[in-house]
Amino acid sequence: MDRADVVDATFRRRVMAGDFPQAAGTAKLSPQQAVAIFRAQCLSRNLDRRSRKMQAEGQGYYTIGSSGHEGMAAVAAALRPDDMAFLHYRDGAFQTMRASQVPGSTPAWDMLLSFATSVEDPISGGRHKVLGSKALMIPPQTSTIASHLPKAVGAAYSIGLARRHAPAHRVLADDGLVVCSFGDASANHSTAQGAFNTAAWTSYQSIPLPLLFVCEDNGIGISTRTPAGWIKANFAQRPGLKYFAASGLDMAEAHAAAREAAAYVRARRKPAFLHLSTVRLYGHAGSDLQQAYLPKEVFEGWEADDPLLHSARHLIESGALDAAGVLAIYENTEAQCARVAAEVITRPRLQTAEQVMASLIPAGRVCPPGNGPTPEARAQTFGSDLKAMDSPQPMAKLINWALTDAMLSHDEIVMMGEDVGRKGGVYGVSQKLTERFGPDRVIDTLLDEQSILGLAIGMAHNGFIPVPEIQFLAYLHNAEDQIRGEAATLPFFSNGQFTNPMVLRIAGLGYQKGFGGHFHNDNSFAVLRDIPGVIIACPSAGDDAAMMLRECLRLAREEQRVVVFLEPIALYPMRDLLAEKDGGWLRPSPAPDQRIALGEVGVEGDGPLAILTYGNGRYLSRQAQVDLREQGIAARVIDLRWLAPLPVEGILAALEGAEKVLIVDECRQIGSLSEALMALLSEHSALPHARIAAEDSFIATGPAYAATMPSRASIVAAARKLWEGA
Repeated sequence: MDRADVVDATFRRRVMAGDFPQAAGTAKLSPQQAVAIFRAQCLSRNLDRRSRKMQAEGQGYYTIGSSGHEGMAAVAAALRPDDMAFLHYRDGAFQTMRASQVPGSTPAWDMLLSFATSVEDPISGGRHKVLGSKALMIPPQTSTIASHLPKAVGAAYSIGLARRHAPAHRVLADDGLVVCSFGDASANHSTAQGAFNTAAWTSYQSIPLPLLFVCEDNGIGISTRTPAGWIKANFAQRPGLKYFAASGLDMAEAHAAAREAAAYVRARRKPAFLHLSTVRLYGHAGSDLQQAYLPKEVFEGWEADDPLLHSARHLIESGALDAAGVLAIYENTEAQCARVAAEVITRPRLQTAEQVMASLIPAGRVCPPGNGPTPEARAQTFGSDLKAMDSPQPMAKLINWALTDAMLSHDEIVMMGEDVGRKGGVYGVSQKLTERFGPDRVIDTLLDEQSILGLAIGMAHNGFIPVPEIQFLAYLHNAEDQIRGEAATLPFFSNGQFTNPMVLRIAGLGYQKGFGGHFHNDNSFAVLRDIPGVIIACPSAGDDAAMMLRECLRLAREEQRVVVFLEPIALYPMRDLLAEKDGGWLRPSPAPDQRIALGEVGVEGDGPLAILTYGNGRYLSRQAQVDLREQGIAARVIDLRWLAPLPVEGILAALEGAEKVLIVDECRQIGSLSEALMALLSEHSALPHARIAAEDSFIATGPAYAATMPSRASIVAAARKLWEGA
């Protein structure tokens, strides 16, 4: 017999018999509050049961339920409906309770549409069964364990910052808070631990962070038990993080503790940790048979402590309802779920790739017009740098000036990362920005890439345009899921209703001479290329970098895109091209209104041999272009600039009149951009083509720093071989 049916039958029998578990505490609720919370709990319970029946009938597709965690309805009742909530996947009761606080909400209809994957599902449009609602201020969460905690920290941080620098698209109230819930097993995840540490680190410095963590401790993660007392031992004495605890089985006690914790967070602007003890009913999900790995007395003990029985006891003992009234609410919600489920399974579902992909790219938004800073304000901000703009400069300087102009024009642009502030970044790219804009807008973070990106994602939820920095490309791998599993998926799973635009700056690629090895010279960005919806830009000279960065910021600000700005480290200081002190790679500062549009490629020369490249490849190919010309081979160098999505139209237009194509790719042969370019040429062109790419190797330190990658000489050799071949 399905354990859900066992629990259902037991609840009915014990209510009628007056057989209730012992009271967990002495807290009380008003009759109206208690009944409202119980209604939300019953709806959540019966939604769980209905989802299992829908799956059995082939009409539902996801059955991780909330049964046993109905105490979260009491937490929702203790908060305001405009407090943004990043929820654990077992928090159906939180959502049903919050829906009762927002007029016009239809939680049964909305959530069952999600279970049925209908295109009318108001949160995901049928793409996934997720908790979430724009009207209820609940962004949808993915199934990646604990990945929502860093962005909850960021969203909470943004509340205080928005008081001082209010972005045009702010959504969180000045006196609001952010709530973030998770399970006891998730609390052990490195992502969660990083978020707890970041919150405590921030609070320890008395920086406002109105964040309520809620740990729903049911004592198990799928099949692995949590040691008794582990959560309390870990969190009760954490500096900077106030600890509260309550039974999540007793709605009155849970509500009282949540109110106390929320009042602390709201008044003190500091984070708190609410530890709720819960039980898990039915197993991890519909397909999970917990009797296969748990002794019977364990899950039967949980079932005997059913939180709905605790709630029924409270209602009856307080005189709010009698047994018949309790069962009437329960049975009415059961009938409602059955009735609505019969309707939602008739609603249309996604059918085509176009329908599925419709929300990958969010819609644009209207941004307030601005005329930019006055000449006087700009001169005051730039100071002595203003005169230096009359002479050509290296890439690092021009990126710095582009950031300065952008931050002058748009107050919602905020930078964050390790060492970006006082130090000015490892390579000086963000020098003077703290002096120009203050520590509010150039934030020195702790050393944790997950927290840096989480801060950015969360701040974007509140209208800011974050510009996070990852010091080196190899360090991104510590935190790539914050882009893959969170930032990029949010528009997709919310049907475009929630977005987290940003421009992620990453210093990367190879060819550094004096400071390197693999961890500071990483010539692979394959991990970014296959994330749907993410734009990757890679400049190769300073003027292009400034103009592309402006376009990236426009894409984030106006089109709500997630953009990666990949900056070639070796080209930051590059001055010369062909000979020492020739200044061939210095560039003048482009005017503040100049930008290079997404998809616009660069072309130098018009020879019949086309060299298709990017980043350091452009620099080396320009050198090779001169050598080839001396050998009687005229070449054109095409700089891709935009690496994802590939600028197909721009590439094909730049190849007009070409006879052969050499692809120069500084990244590894396997998983590199050159593979995609070879496929593009095969599919869209009859031109003979070849490629030269880096060896499938990590990069060494010392004299062999460039040994595995294309060079000026190897590009010339490959070009001659292609050109002279049959």
